[in-house]
Amino acid sequence: MAFYVYMARCADGTLYTGYTTDLSRREQAHNAGKGAKYTRSRRPVRLVWAEQCPDKSAALRRERAVKRLTRREKLALIASGGEDGDFVIQRQIPPA
Repeated sequence: MAFYVYMARCADGTLYTGYTTDLSRREQAHNAGKGAKYTRSRRPVRLVWAEQCPDKSAALRRERAVKRLTRREKLALIASGGEDGDFVIQRQIPPA
């Protein structure tokens, strides 16, 4: 089973970081108001970046690391993944 760390851009321009096993299902949950409490009042959200991780532990570590980044660093990470911030799975993190 693959795990993903992702960033979603909310309607108010803020970025939300989380992890999931199914990117499209998670985006749908956020937009249905059944995702994180943070995104419920900031819909619609759009996934703008993701990384695949080999297991849940690696995904949680990466999520924590991404959450520690500044907004500027997060935007640079998003920009490095695709043209004009198009959604792309950035890279696969090899197993430890």
